[in-house]
Amino acid sequence: MANILDLRGLSCPIPLIRTKDALVGAETVSVVVDEPSAKENIIKFSKSQNFRVECFEADGEYTINISK
Repeated sequence: MANILDLRGLSCPIPLIRTKDALVGAETVSVVVDEPSAKENIIKFSKSQNFRVECFEADGEYTINISK
């Protein structure tokens, strides 16, 4: 089952820290953010850890699906 994190309205580094914590022991995490910098940092970190990453944008919000 996927963990879903709603991190809209939060500024970095909080979204990245919460995403890192959620990825510990999880197979899949979906993250919703509304800041481009948070999106970029989460994607960059996830790829550096060899996770698969998909990102979708709708109405100024980004949904990032991260999986092992």
